[in-house]
Amino acid sequence: MPTGNADAGRGAAADDRRCQLQSGSAGDVMTETTPPTPLRLPLRVGRPRRWQVLPIIEIVVLAIAVLLPFVLKDYLTVYATRVLILCLFALSFDLVWGYAGIMSFGQAVFFGTAGYGVALIARDLGVTSIMLVLPAGLLIGLTFALLLGGFLLLGRHPSSVIFVSLGTLTGSYAADRVARGWYYLGGQNGIPSIPPMTIGSYDITEGPVYYYLTLGILLAVYLLCRFLVRSQFGLALAGLRENEQRIAFFGYQVQRLKAIIFSFAGAIAGLAGSLYAFHEGFVWPNMLGVVMSTQVVLYVLFGGSGTLIGAVIGTVAIEAVSFWLSNSYQDIWPIILGVLLLLVILFRPAGLISLVLSERERVGNFGQPPKEGDRGSS
Repeated sequence: MPTGNADAGRGAAADDRRCQLQSGSAGDVMTETTPPTPLRLPLRVGRPRRWQVLPIIEIVVLAIAVLLPFVLKDYLTVYATRVLILCLFALSFDLVWGYAGIMSFGQAVFFGTAGYGVALIARDLGVTSIMLVLPAGLLIGLTFALLLGGFLLLGRHPSSVIFVSLGTLTGSYAADRVARGWYYLGGQNGIPSIPPMTIGSYDITEGPVYYYLTLGILLAVYLLCRFLVRSQFGLALAGLRENEQRIAFFGYQVQRLKAIIFSFAGAIAGLAGSLYAFHEGFVWPNMLGVVMSTQVVLYVLFGGSGTLIGAVIGTVAIEAVSFWLSNSYQDIWPIILGVLLLLVILFRPAGLISLVLSERERVGNFGQPPKEGDRGSS
């Protein structure tokens, strides 16, 4: 019995202590006014953030392009304008191949049809206003790209890369043969003596004015393409290029994505073709054919696909080397140029841009980076 009483006393004392602790804790909770401090993990101290190379390259190229007419002779400024137009054409191919993985061997179809279209508008209707002919060239390129893309890409079954490449190549060859055999389009001679493009009563002739007009259009299109490929749509395109089946599994309409970017690139090629027609003063069947289509592939391949600026650098490099070689080695310059292109492709499959640009930066970042506070509180 004494033992039972002692145990009961110790149990009662323990119950009293628990009640005191609970009442004290409740009092503390009721009297506490400061909110609890969230748990913050220490920020990881890593290597300092590296400078991005791509914006530096873009700024340097833009600065050189702006200052170039001040140091070039007049005939070289005219040639540089032609190169800028070809850079715009190369951007259109880099979108479909470098970002969407569509091998278009007929990109010259949109380039040439727009050139022929604005040439006919200027010849038959006498319309040369820049406010009309450039939008007309863009719409012509867009329309032909929609028709060809709808036929090749929007079928019942998904189209393969080989099917699209051969289909576009066939379209380019067919357009070339039609232009050569149609008397209304000038046949083999094309359409010569296109009147100059005008803005109001002012003729926009070749020289510094046409150069800076082309540079401004190229810059605007480049910025638009840069925004597009870094958007959610561009992320879908990148996934389409890497793994088409996985993108389809996520619910994307793969064929429609291809048709959209194919049509958009065709519009850019049409814009370039209309500028080219008025700058050169004539159009000819080679603008539509396989040679021009292959040429733009080499531009992008030489500079580096999937970067946009690589297409610009590749176009400038090939045209500059071709100009110098044709003056210095008139008999064998195509052989030398071919060997040079082959060496670059063998040792730098990612193009010249890979000399200074890493693969991670070439792919790019999508979305907004997390803030320092968010990373610390997570």
